[in-house]
Amino acid sequence: MRRQMRAKRRLRVLTLSVLSVLVLGLLPLFFGVRSAMKDPVFTSLDSLNVPGWADQQSEDVSAGSRWCFIDCRFRERTVQSEKAFGETATAYASALSSAGWKPLDGKCTDQPATTEGKYTCWQRDEFTLDLWVRIPECAVDAVAAQDPDAVPSLGPDGVVETVDPSKCTGSTVSIKVQNAVTDPRGKAEPADNPSLVGETPDPVLTNDPLLEPTPSAS
Repeated sequence: MRRQMRAKRRLRVLTLSVLSVLVLGLLPLFFGVRSAMKDPVFTSLDSLNVPGWADQQSEDVSAGSRWCFIDCRFRERTVQSEKAFGETATAYASALSSAGWKPLDGKCTDQPATTEGKYTCWQRDEFTLDLWVRIPECAVDAVAAQDPDAVPSLGPDGVVETVDPSKCTGSTVSIKVQNAVTDPRGKAEPADNPSLVGETPDPVLTNDPLLEPTPSAS
């Protein structure tokens, strides 16, 4: 009986030891692998302190290398907001400022001003961010449908989709992030190096017979 109790006790201790090793070893490994696979830029966008109504139906796409191997990674997130683009843009600008992003004032002139949205650009550490808050996509489709030259978009059943104005509310948010080293905006043009720029010499007139025209044969 004593031998059996000692054997059971040893088995229990061994089982607990194996379980402890598995829990303490596999859990950090699992979270480490998940952290390595998750893009830190998207993680920082997840942590932005924006209201819930401004962060609906989030979609992420990316291209390029995270470590800038051949091409640096370009990230884009599209979000739907329940409120108009003016209030939504203010909410995102406040959240970006609180997260340490600085506006690139006067360096985003490549985007035209429009009354149907608000565009701003930002920078933090080695990244630049473009924020484009505009009228919802359904409203864009409704405007395009009024253009006789536009090709109407067909639904899955092959019928032209119609937009209910009462349901077409809110706004659409596009966030694009890229590495600052690949962003040409705000970078000064390199000055010309005088040592690499030559001067055209003045022509020198001499009595060299090679400069005289050859007489034609008689």
